[in-house]
Amino acid sequence: MLGFIKKDLLMIKSNIKIFAVLLLIYVAMAFQGQMDLSFLLPFMSVMIMMSTFSYDAFNKWDAYAVTMPNGRKNSVRAKYLATIILISITTIIITVLSLIISYTKNNTIDFENIIGTIFGSLFATILLQSLIYPAMYKFGPEKARIGLMTIIFSIAVIGGFLINYIDLSSIIKMLDFIGEYLIIIFSMVMIIMLYISYKISQKIYLKKEM
Repeated sequence: MLGFIKKDLLMIKSNIKIFAVLLLIYVAMAFQGQMDLSFLLPFMSVMIMMSTFSYDAFNKWDAYAVTMPNGRKNSVRAKYLATIILISITTIIITVLSLIISYTKNNTIDFENIIGTIFGSLFATILLQSLIYPAMYKFGPEKARIGLMTIIFSIAVIGGFLINYIDLSSIIKMLDFIGEYLIIIFSMVMIIMLYISYKISQKIYLKKEM
């Protein structure tokens, strides 16, 4: 399975330079207070990994993978693990950069706020991965991307509509009540989401005709 993981990570090598250039641009914007790094880079890591599905389709990787022992299972498992590795690396990078930017601009570090924001971004990233990967295996990269855009747009519209009818103060009070357990709860939810997504993707891929 290590070979499968290396394959996915090597395929994104061509995107590293673009990733580095964008990182420099976003860091410069963050220094000027125009954006927050924590809301972007983990999402970028998922988008980059999503491109590996297109590479797989173009190079007819699936037809080759099924000929290997446990090829289907290892292919799905490696895709998830490679994505988690990339998300972990980018999360560490933005955490360090956010701390440096905070200290450089304010001569102090708002550690709690930075970690909370990054953790929220990480949760959203894992949610995105959990939703889109089964769709990738089921419908293919192109249709899944269209579905992703539709989901994001729908969530934005519905969220904008509901926010006028939801008592945010009650939600804030509830979050404050469970505040000390919030990271544990959200971590468990992320693990559960990933596991369910992985099992669905695996089931789809095992039944898929090549």
